[in-house]
Amino acid sequence: MSLDVQNLVVAYRTLRGDVRAVDDVSFSVADGEIMGLAGESGCGKSTLGNSLVRLDRTMRCLGGRALLDGTELPLSDWDAMDDFRFKKVSLVPQYSMSALNPTRRIGKMISEVVRSRKIRYKDVLPELERRLRLVGLPTDVLAKYPIELSGGMKQRVVMVLTTLLDPSLLVADEVTSALDVSTQRAVGGMLVELRDMGIVTSTIVITHDLSVLVQVADSVVVMYAGKLVERAPTATVVDAPRHPYTKLLIASLPEVGVRYAEHVLAGIPGHPPSLLDPPKGCRFADRCPLASAECAVEPPLVELESGHFVACWKAS
Repeated sequence: MSLDVQNLVVAYRTLRGDVRAVDDVSFSVADGEIMGLAGESGCGKSTLGNSLVRLDRTMRCLGGRALLDGTELPLSDWDAMDDFRFKKVSLVPQYSMSALNPTRRIGKMISEVVRSRKIRYKDVLPELERRLRLVGLPTDVLAKYPIELSGGMKQRVVMVLTTLLDPSLLVADEVTSALDVSTQRAVGGMLVELRDMGIVTSTIVITHDLSVLVQVADSVVVMYAGKLVERAPTATVVDAPRHPYTKLLIASLPEVGVRYAEHVLAGIPGHPPSLLDPPKGCRFADRCPLASAECAVEPPLVELESGHFVACWKAS
């Protein structure tokens, strides 16, 4: 047992009303599973990941629940979530290379974080140094300022920090963004190693880059406009997607060795709907080449094959 999310609704309050960035989403992540969460910018994937940690006070949980190892996370209570952050569920934030305090040495900054969890720094220092060595960093980085480290080194420091207390669930939000290809591969390998070594039990990897998920994820969830539209094992999503959005998302990716003259990349026409006042029915209908009258009714998420769930009237 690891994570079970049921009918989760997360919104941001604005002067014009609530923006439901996550709207009635349900899924589960098993022990030892690395689940990828994919979709274009603005689909709600980062909001979904962040809502499980509640580091952002601007978001509100309007409904649903999330159980981690059988215990319900108090997602609507900022203070109550403090008992779970970093210990049970932790987050590698988006743009984490910029998350390190530039005025603090790495060691000083980590000591402040663990003390905020009521843990003495000297008690975790031996394990901290061991984990730095595991990810290929010398222990003298603890005496350095963030500006003295490369982007890849800063990313690895953040990953060590966020997993230092062995959380059951790690949410990794766009951890490979702004990194070169070789460093992306190394960081992706780290996520797998953290799971394999038992440092974290399960992981959610959030990205718009499906190539990252092919490398690390066991399964992939695809989101569109706050809704879950497809979930399946990674190979199935890549090789045999059933939702029109997933198909177009994959078709927009370049292939190694394929020339532009042989295969012209096609984008997805149109724009995602406003989540302040989303349309009735399927939210992808206005951009979908297969849309018909029945798409005016919202399709349920159904299991077409074992482990392959799709929310589309045309998928069957």
